[in-house]
Amino acid sequence: MHCYLVSYPIYKGTIFSSCRWYALIWLGFFVRKKKLQSLVVKWVKQKKKMEGKEEDVKLGANKFSERQPIGTSAQTDKDYKEPPPAPLFEPGELKSWSFYRAGIAEFVATFLFLYITVLTVMGVSQSKTKCTTVGIQGIAWAFGGMIFALVYCTAGISGGHINPAVTFGLLLARKLSLTRAVFYMIMQCLGAICGAGVVKGFEGDSRYEMLGGGANVVNHGYTKGDGLGAEIVGTFILVYTVFSATDAKRNARDSHVPILAPLPIGFAVFLVHLATIPITGTGINPARSLGAAIIYNKDHAWDDHWIFWVGPFIGAALAAIYHQIIIRAIPFKTRA
Repeated sequence: MHCYLVSYPIYKGTIFSSCRWYALIWLGFFVRKKKLQSLVVKWVKQKKKMEGKEEDVKLGANKFSERQPIGTSAQTDKDYKEPPPAPLFEPGELKSWSFYRAGIAEFVATFLFLYITVLTVMGVSQSKTKCTTVGIQGIAWAFGGMIFALVYCTAGISGGHINPAVTFGLLLARKLSLTRAVFYMIMQCLGAICGAGVVKGFEGDSRYEMLGGGANVVNHGYTKGDGLGAEIVGTFILVYTVFSATDAKRNARDSHVPILAPLPIGFAVFLVHLATIPITGTGINPARSLGAAIIYNKDHAWDDHWIFWVGPFIGAALAAIYHQIIIRAIPFKTRA
């Protein structure tokens, strides 16, 4: 008995320690087994996913079989649903603060756009030699860079239109209501007038008039038809880029087109200015042309002013039709 009592703590410690050790070994084996099973399942899923991607590459990086019916869009995806068109009239918007907030954002953005760009144009105009100015490239960068910055800042508030032609194109595509489109255009024009007015205040009346006020006119050596064509094509490029860069399809799963929308839009404005500044000074924005013309207020600025409304609106309409019918093939999509 005495021997048992003496040896019991040792016996107890030995047996219980062994039990705990074997329990830990078994638990570790069980956990590793479960983890191994999890890794195998994960590997199988990954393999199936990669096989699906390889099949996508064979079919042209879309989820369609080769038996895709004619008349359906190549961008259609089973996980993507076309957003519903905006109503033509939306009286309820007039009671919403977000509606007026968006209009104010368009006003401020267009004001800043005219302020920077017209000042840049004036600076180039008053330089005596090309070596002392940024030249046409600098003007193009000012317009494109400001559009990039302002669209980035206002896209989440108003959509970052900053241009009645862009608003008109989106209206035709049913991306916004007529109520909002008219309000945007009014605020854009008012912002442009104020921006050009501030530039005139800085430059002074005499210098502002001598330098042309940044107004758009058809330059010597070109006809009105040339100017109209340049405005139509230039605005088409801009609005088509806007549609492509802001396409909701690009946010759908498996789109594989990561994009920062303001960047291609700004580049489009930059490139169009490089091409058409020698022809019309590049309008492609009726608000920009109107603001400069009103503050400058000379007859020759008004003679060709219609070109800077008709041309951009035609170009925007053509871009909307092209994108909706040809690129997206929306009228031909099969309805579920």
